[in-house]
Amino acid sequence: MIILDVVQGSPGWFAARAGTPTASNFDKIVTARGEQSAQAQKYLYQLAGERLLGAPSETYQNGAMLRGKELEPLARAAYEFISDNPVTEIGFCLDDIKRYGCSPDGLVGQAALIEIKCPSLSVHVEYLDKGGLPIAYFQQVQGQMLVTGREWCDFFSYYPGLPPLLIRAERDEKFLKLLEKELVVFCEKLDALTKRLRRGNEI
Repeated sequence: MIILDVVQGSPGWFAARAGTPTASNFDKIVTARGEQSAQAQKYLYQLAGERLLGAPSETYQNGAMLRGKELEPLARAAYEFISDNPVTEIGFCLDDIKRYGCSPDGLVGQAALIEIKCPSLSVHVEYLDKGGLPIAYFQQVQGQMLVTGREWCDFFSYYPGLPPLLIRAERDEKFLKLLEKELVVFCEKLDALTKRLRRGNEI
């Protein structure tokens, strides 16, 4: 794992992510069943465009995202109190050969990480009612463990005044093999497309 010393949400963080497949978007590459996602081609074009521009295509953050960022420190403190696990904040992580990356909400000890969500009231209550890791974040959580090499990830959903949801997700080695295979193919396609388009622009 390679850690870039950038503050999450900063211009440097957005720049570091530009043109790089990230765990929060791994669902656009592979489904939870390990099959190629129908969104893969569109995501490929987006990342190729970012590489050609040398900049991210989007830095916009909506109200829900900003609210989540505001509550994240409170959520992190609540997690540390409940779990008795100190959290180390980091910037952007890349795999060892810089093909893809992730932005964990923190590292836990030497073997784990945490993914924090601060959803709306109704969504948080839904998480509490259903229990378990929400399927929408399966690829992201597993992808973060792939990038970082960590053994488990605590998914922590937080809403002020309500009980939090703490779910420990272990590595799914069968899925991780499928995910890594699809990521390698995707990155090869991305490199080839970017090279071809750059060559075309030079003519």
